[in-house]
Amino acid sequence: MAKEVPTIEATHRDRLGSRYSKRLRAAGRLPAVIYGHGSEPLSVHVDEKIAVGALKRGLHVMNLTIGGTTETCLVKDLQFGYLGDDVIHMDLARVNLDEVVTVTVSLEFFGAPEAAKKSGTVVVHELADIQVRCKVRDIPEHVRVDMTTMTGETFTAGDLKFAAGTELATDPHAVIVRVQTVKEEAAAEAATPGAAAAAPAAAAAAEKKDDKK
Repeated sequence: MAKEVPTIEATHRDRLGSRYSKRLRAAGRLPAVIYGHGSEPLSVHVDEKIAVGALKRGLHVMNLTIGGTTETCLVKDLQFGYLGDDVIHMDLARVNLDEVVTVTVSLEFFGAPEAAKKSGTVVVHELADIQVRCKVRDIPEHVRVDMTTMTGETFTAGDLKFAAGTELATDPHAVIVRVQTVKEEAAAEAATPGAAAAAPAAAAAAEKKDDKK
């Protein structure tokens, strides 16, 4: 469970636009917008290293201090640079700790499924995160996936276990992990070109037979 709610100093942005945002990022600041709870959206900027560090730890909630006032905010959306490897903007929603929200949480895998111990099999991860519904104070940093509990060749979202007060918001039938047999697929791929080559040969033989008649 997420225990830590970092408090970050935020500064009001009196100038907007991509050019000014680029200058802020060059100075080590991360542009953000706070909205929700019937209040006007507020454009701010925060220390990029502190904010991104919190995001990398899987934290979803931040306390932002602005001019002596503290806002508890939920990270709603992140905008990334064109390479997709750096956060360039955050959307934050005002919340209270007892508010029930739906959030996307990353998955943390451990263990090996019994089906993957067979020769010629590989484990394929279909999902890297899921959605859960719970109070803000109970948002987990991540959801652990114990693959040793797999009884077949697939592990679905419905197989996950949650603490009391947290429930799955993703389709329970969504496959998270599956065990794939590589040898069978390789054999099928090898057989396909042979079958394709045999077809023209069979057609040619039939044509010769017709010519002889």
